[in-house]
Amino acid sequence: MDVIEWATDPWGKTVPIHIAWVLIWVAAIAGLAFVVVHAIFVRYFARAEEFSPSPGPAADLPARVPRHSLVARAFHWVMAASMFTLLFTAFLPKIGVEFDWVTYHWFAGVVLTASIVFHVIHASFWLDFWAIWPDRTDLQDAWRRMQRFVGLPAPPPRRFAKYPLENKGYHAAIVVAGLSAIGTGIFMMFRVEAIFPRNPYLFTDTTWGLMYVLHGLAGVGLIALVMVHVYFAIRPEKLDITKSMIFGSMDREFYLEHYDPLRWSIETGRPRDAFRD
Repeated sequence: MDVIEWATDPWGKTVPIHIAWVLIWVAAIAGLAFVVVHAIFVRYFARAEEFSPSPGPAADLPARVPRHSLVARAFHWVMAASMFTLLFTAFLPKIGVEFDWVTYHWFAGVVLTASIVFHVIHASFWLDFWAIWPDRTDLQDAWRRMQRFVGLPAPPPRRFAKYPLENKGYHAAIVVAGLSAIGTGIFMMFRVEAIFPRNPYLFTDTTWGLMYVLHGLAGVGLIALVMVHVYFAIRPEKLDITKSMIFGSMDREFYLEHYDPLRWSIETGRPRDAFRD
């Protein structure tokens, strides 16, 4: 199966024009397959998580542990709304749902781009920027979990930081796919009557074609990524985390059960920042 569709330009040169639209179904099936396999694995094969002791402050924690600020939550839901709008407007017409989608698509893209720019600035200066990136402890604990899963002797891993390695890996995948879609999408706006003056001759046909291919690959990748994200958001053991993205906090008991106070410190009146997302 050819994942790229080709055409012949006026000079007889074969150039790429976009991805093969069958990849929409490939991405959807891949996302669904992951959901099914993971659900079966958790139901029949997963073991109860064992953690090493994690001494840390607990007595002075509030009943509701703060996790996401109002600004962070607002960003998340604006990004989610724009992402769903982009996916629906991009791919529904390709599977036979006809409507005037171009304006909705580029407008949602502008909203997503602006929200991402805001988030990068907000995370860089007001939040703990490195909290979402893997560190040495994450990798060491992942290796320990793998050893213990296959029956090899290994010390138990530590409880999680604010964002477990799985969240950090997912964030990295979203960054790659999202920035690829945004970067190519900005230039593609020169092909339609949007914010910029229309200029289809900004790039050669080959360059335009490769840009459309990359944009499409990022888009179908986001189909699977969004499916996985929604799946984990509605899993029973993850509902406390999901609720924290709505209400901003989680139960103290859930925090103490899953998180390491030494890796994710909750400030309770001490001189340092009382709230870091």
